[in-house]
Amino acid sequence: MILLFTILLVTTSAIQILLVLLHKGRGGGLSDMFGGGVSSSLGGSSVAERNLDRFTVGVGVIWFACIIALGLLMAYQGN
Repeated sequence: MILLFTILLVTTSAIQILLVLLHKGRGGGLSDMFGGGVSSSLGGSSVAERNLDRFTVGVGVIWFACIIALGLLMAYQGN
């Protein structure tokens, strides 16, 4: 069971990193340094951006649940 949650944690961590990197930069940060400051004509908050936000939050919740589950499993395994 611990192995399953560990694999799920590693997978969600990698997916979370990719999802965060896909987000559009808001300006004034590291994204401007790498060319993110160029404004596009695609407009504001599109459906794709909202869906990306939802996926990011969903994966974050799964990641957090894996952390809690692993902590509880390892605490009870020691007894």
